[in-house]
Amino acid sequence: MSITILQQAATIDGLQDQGTPLRPLSQPPCRMRGIDVALAGAGENQSGLWECEPGRFERQLANAELMHILAGACVFTPTGGAPLEIRAGDTLFFPARTTGVWEIRETLRKVYAVFSLPDEA
Repeated sequence: MSITILQQAATIDGLQDQGTPLRPLSQPPCRMRGIDVALAGAGENQSGLWECEPGRFERQLANAELMHILAGACVFTPTGGAPLEIRAGDTLFFPARTTGVWEIRETLRKVYAVFSLPDEA
């Protein structure tokens, strides 16, 4: 088992193109890039590094997510809630099924862990 280190994750090059959001609210749609990091023992949970250019889009994940913002600035407005100003250095904990709108103001880069949804009977 080895430990993965992303040296200087806030500025590392080589992120892979991940296309555009599924539900863009700005034109042209913002571009996303990232590095998926497989983590032994994490089961179906996902982790990695993600970056998005300025633009607006609806949150695409039903999953709970933990993220730490490495660079950039944005506003997230949860459905039915007040806008949240977010910038480099902030750590966010999104409960499962959080919906809302991202407005990326400065290219945003984050490290994240997305948690698999529990089986619902």
